[in-house]
Amino acid sequence: MSAAFDEGRHGRAKIGFVLLATEQTIEDDMFTLCPPGVGLHFTRAPIPDSITVDTLRAQADDLAQAAASILPDGSLDVICYACTSGSLVIGEGRVFAELRKGAPNAEPTSLITGVMAALRVIGARRIAVATPYLDEINRREADYMTDAGFEIVNIQGLNLKKDSDMIRVRPDFIADFAARVDRPDADALFISCGALRSIDMLDALEQRLGKRVISSNQAMMWDVLRRAGVSDRIAGYGSLLRDF
Repeated sequence: MSAAFDEGRHGRAKIGFVLLATEQTIEDDMFTLCPPGVGLHFTRAPIPDSITVDTLRAQADDLAQAAASILPDGSLDVICYACTSGSLVIGEGRVFAELRKGAPNAEPTSLITGVMAALRVIGARRIAVATPYLDEINRREADYMTDAGFEIVNIQGLNLKKDSDMIRVRPDFIADFAARVDRPDADALFISCGALRSIDMLDALEQRLGKRVISSNQAMMWDVLRRAGVSDRIAGYGSLLRDF
């Protein structure tokens, strides 16, 4: 008797994520935000529990091999390097090239790519940025986003070096810190870093500030879904996923 087939559980889209080895937040957030019929697949690239320019830059050489470990049947639709700071330190061009080596059938993207696409779609140019990062990474982020056409009106970080500390910052503290970083002349507030537990307080923070708030993981899910042709609107996690 011959087997009978259908599209499987994930007939709408299959999305891959290359995570840092230290990452502890993104998988939960992606499953929380994911609509039915979309498959999420994860792999990790080596990095010590130390988020610096040097450790992030060193990840570039491991991205292709990590990408190749996800669905080798070639059915992956989109693949994302899921690190805000890593994607801007390495640079989107190099990130995309490495992801294509490992997953040639998938459309490559990165977390900073998704963030900047989200800021553009909401019409924001003047941005306030709250991060957990060291100052050396904040300077890189401000320069990278400026080169991409944004005006950074303020950027402040918590000067945390370890991913294992970033994942433990309380969401209520993130909201208060981000609100202090915001500026009246900012079109939008961006909370940077996939390790931060930011998604659950986005609606409340937008109401508190009276402006749109973008967070890394919210923007990443919006970006990968739209690239995969999935246009579902998702309520409860900020206006980006609800309205765009």
